[in-house]
Amino acid sequence: MREELVRRARDLDAADPLAEYRERFILPENVIYLDGNSLGALPTATPARMQEVIRGEWGEGLIRSWNDADWIGAARRVGGKIAPLIGVQPHEVVACDSTSVNLYKLIAAALDMRAGRKVILSEPGNFPTDLYMIAGLERQGLAERRLAPRDQLIEALDDDVALLLLTHVHYKTGDVFDMAAMTKAAHEAGALVLWDLSHSGGALSVDLNGCEADLAVGCGYKYFNGGPGAPAYAFVAERHQKALHQPLTGWFGHAAPFAFSDDYAPAPGIDRLQCGTAPILGLAALEVGVDLVAEISVDRLARKSRALSEFFLECLGEWGLDLELVSPLDSTRRGSQLSFRHAEAYAICQALIARGVIGDFRDPDILRLGFAPAYLRFEDMAEAARHLVEVLESGEWKKPEFSERAAVT
Repeated sequence: MREELVRRARDLDAADPLAEYRERFILPENVIYLDGNSLGALPTATPARMQEVIRGEWGEGLIRSWNDADWIGAARRVGGKIAPLIGVQPHEVVACDSTSVNLYKLIAAALDMRAGRKVILSEPGNFPTDLYMIAGLERQGLAERRLAPRDQLIEALDDDVALLLLTHVHYKTGDVFDMAAMTKAAHEAGALVLWDLSHSGGALSVDLNGCEADLAVGCGYKYFNGGPGAPAYAFVAERHQKALHQPLTGWFGHAAPFAFSDDYAPAPGIDRLQCGTAPILGLAALEVGVDLVAEISVDRLARKSRALSEFFLECLGEWGLDLELVSPLDSTRRGSQLSFRHAEAYAICQALIARGVIGDFRDPDILRLGFAPAYLRFEDMAEAARHLVEVLESGEWKKPEFSERAAVT
């Protein structure tokens, strides 16, 4: 059976139009990396670009590089490159800060734009930082958190809701919201919508403007391969930019930061969403990853992602493995991942990692496998499925060392 699956996988790899891009990433030997949905792999061009920035622009250019190397424009430049990948215009996106910080800024700005309304509506089980940011504003007396199951969210929209905050692709299950339908429902209730694209940007086709979305955030270190802690990005629809007043009025969001005025005046357009000094090294690494995703095209990545995950499930079926799938069975309704429920998911994950198959665990019982299509092969799917079957059937996961929890799971 294994030989037949591998043969089929190699045929699929030979016909894969994206196969050439695997060589554009640095990947360890004897590792099948199924965690690009948490941290993307390193593009081969990134180390050289970082050396150029560190030794040339910083080492030789020193402070002159804010002008000569356009460091001052990096946040807008990188944001502008992300924009078409999420269906918006370049002047509607800026790359800055972290996802959490951008969430705070945009939640507070939405409350300001919906005076008289304080409710932020989301779902239980949303990515924790999204809920934590609402809670922080709630403690300040600025917001009221309301949670409703995803099948009851539309009914929970009323005249008190200022903002609907949802993650496009659920981080744990991979379930995808109907962005257009949810945005329309929120607008009909007079609310704004803030989409978290952290698990969809760079992996799935996203059309924020086509859905008339208001606000969005996303992370740079997953499918955009910007490296650990890479800057995030934020979107504000052009129609909202004049009215947007974000709470973190740092100097890079000032209309004239080098005028050094005592009084704050917001920069025009999306620039007002900046806060502190732009992280140039992080933006340089992120730009390499964004350029690579743009070269490949998100539509092609999404198609291959679906094909990879479908083949993986087919391989498990051929092996006769009965493992509870919590991701939608329909590949068009899930992100670039598959999630399985098992009471010993953590130990199973560690046993797979010991074999060189790197996925991750999400508390309390989810084994999550990500399918970053730019560098994964169909043969990887066949081999990863074999390893998973062997770990479960042999009871290998029961070794005591596989149950010892590390700080990062």
